[in-house]
Amino acid sequence: MPHSIEIAAAVIFALALIHTFAVARIETLGRRFPKHSGLFHFLAEVEVIFGFWALVLCLVMWVLVGAEATVGYLEHREFTEALFVFVIMVMAASRPILVLVTNAVIGLSRFLPVRTEVAIVWFSLSAIPLLGSFVTEPAAMTLAALLLRDRLFVAQTPERVKYFGLALLFVNVSIGGVITAYAAPPVLMVANVWGWNTAFMAATFGWKAAAAVLLNATVFVGLTAKSIPRLQVSKDDETSGLKRVPLGVTLVHLGFLALVVVNSHHAVVFIGAFLFFLGYTQAYEHHQSPLMLRESLLVAFFLGGLIVLGGLQQWWLGPVVGSMDALTLFFGATGLTAVMDNAAITYLGSLLSGLSDSAKYLLVAGAVTGGGLTVIANAPNPAGLAIVGHRFSGGAVSPLRLLGAALAPTITAGAAFLFL
Repeated sequence: MPHSIEIAAAVIFALALIHTFAVARIETLGRRFPKHSGLFHFLAEVEVIFGFWALVLCLVMWVLVGAEATVGYLEHREFTEALFVFVIMVMAASRPILVLVTNAVIGLSRFLPVRTEVAIVWFSLSAIPLLGSFVTEPAAMTLAALLLRDRLFVAQTPERVKYFGLALLFVNVSIGGVITAYAAPPVLMVANVWGWNTAFMAATFGWKAAAAVLLNATVFVGLTAKSIPRLQVSKDDETSGLKRVPLGVTLVHLGFLALVVVNSHHAVVFIGAFLFFLGYTQAYEHHQSPLMLRESLLVAFFLGGLIVLGGLQQWWLGPVVGSMDALTLFFGATGLTAVMDNAAITYLGSLLSGLSDSAKYLLVAGAVTGGGLTVIANAPNPAGLAIVGHRFSGGAVSPLRLLGAALAPTITAGAAFLFL
């Protein structure tokens, strides 16, 4: 691509970042100008931002280099991850899967010496993020957010507790997926190139991440237990009627989920499986709740926009990453992750030759450590935001408040990777 396109892409990417910090103000414009409230509400959706600015980039490219070059660029982008996140979100949020996980968490919560609601919040912020190493981070994020939505992110919960809870969810999911070599997007980017398998990940990263996840969740629950309200199950709660999902239906859903996870790199397979899944849910709709299609599509739109915009940021991001020594690489990767998806950071690192083993470790550790600082820092974050974001004051999450709330659990995660 001509350098003028790369400069334009960097400017548009910066505008997209500014847009994320302005969603609350944009939402207020909808109330001031009710005639166009629908448009302002659309532009205030965090999941829409990067897709919108990706469209702007495409229009700029079309003007500067023509339609053929623009389409060629789009065709060389890899959208498998965005498609996978869409499919796994819909499946993981289906009623049989959610009921199964909810029953398991409620059953285990009875063994903890605290209120059931407090125990469920603890499991949702610890065990389920660690489960993400096996069912993938997007699935873990979806399940944890759905469990927390009506237990932590409710009107009775103080706003600051909601922000700390959301930030902790993002951080713990980001580091909780590193026990295996296939579940976390930033690990996927380097696993094959550097020869990292699941045994290596568990021995090098996994136990440290597990320690940080458990510590983060325990400290949070210890400090906020009194603010966690007693459970109120509404009539339309997806987890109501827990015993009315037949075992056979649950097993079929688990089979579809396993098929998608195993083939997460092969869109032609998991999209085909998803179409059969849609048919099955229609055939046995009396055992289903409405599928979470809107939120999942918005998240896929967000990630697709990030892929389009991110593909033209290598000209400045690559030299920045390449100029750092090993320890600086850790802190640099953590900071850069706040403004660039952590998978993009590790992908650029995989292109650099001559990195030492310690530099490779610190690059990936920094990338996953910073995965909770912002919504765009880790691919599954928009999935969690889509589920619980409307439960915050004004129906939107403040990026600055989220960043501030994420600092403490991020420091804990970083200390675990640096000193354990």
